[in-house]
Amino acid sequence: MPTTTSAAGIEVFFESLGDGPETILLVCGLGAQAIGYDVEFCEQLGRLGATVVRFDNRDTGLSTHLHDETPDVLAAMAGAAGGGTVDAPYTLSDMALDAVAVLDALDVERAHVVGASMGGMIAQTVAIEHPNRVASLTSIMSTTGEVGVGSPDPEVLTSLVGILAPAEDRTARIDGMVELARIIGTEWCFDELRARDRAAQAVDRADDALGVARQLTAILASGSRAEALVTLAAPTVVLHGDADRLVDHSGGVRTAELVPGAELQTLERMAHDLPPEYWPQVVEGVAEAVRRADRAR
Repeated sequence: MPTTTSAAGIEVFFESLGDGPETILLVCGLGAQAIGYDVEFCEQLGRLGATVVRFDNRDTGLSTHLHDETPDVLAAMAGAAGGGTVDAPYTLSDMALDAVAVLDALDVERAHVVGASMGGMIAQTVAIEHPNRVASLTSIMSTTGEVGVGSPDPEVLTSLVGILAPAEDRTARIDGMVELARIIGTEWCFDELRARDRAAQAVDRADDALGVARQLTAILASGSRAEALVTLAAPTVVLHGDADRLVDHSGGVRTAELVPGAELQTLERMAHDLPPEYWPQVVEGVAEAVRRADRAR
């Protein structure tokens, strides 16, 4: 049942699917909305004996959008690349607090936290800064925040920056999102009709290009998590496609190297998306994290 909760003045939309005794909290990636985690995918996760919770990060979907903040993405990129400070309205730590607020609203003490891409960065941050709330961690196609690790292909980065600019109209916006999905997606099973339908749903629900830009500056302002990742005690599984052009496979490799006892599962030929063809492998990766948590109790 969908609802909202408040965290430091931010309204966070979330909904629970299923009624299992365990809780799996799904954290979205850059610009992605809760609906990006398909109901069918959530149902497969629910068969692990879990209630599956998906939510909109701030600046996406039905959660609060910080419209008064206008980010300078190019300046943020330059600052991050040069090792300087990055001006951002919030950081990944603030977004992690939003995730914790969802658990608070549901009276969930500990959850199996699963995040993809930026969602993986937020999930890592929850595990670092709120370790008592994390039963297990599954980090998908994500990275550590270190310079030179998990770096994007230059062509993909150019396409990503292009999608941050507001489009002329709905059709142009959908076309741009489909093209980005094609560029970063898994080539052998890319489904344009599915990509177009998902883009249309996202645009019609709540589209905010500048919100995506604000999220990107949050990533750049948050820096490296490397020193903190080596302190994690949460059972951790890292999933990463070896054909990922947005967050290079090295991001997953390095994450698994740093987190004590983490297991790296490389998904062959998968790029930067979660196509249905890979759902069984992803669900099994989450299941392994849950099993590890059960053994650690």
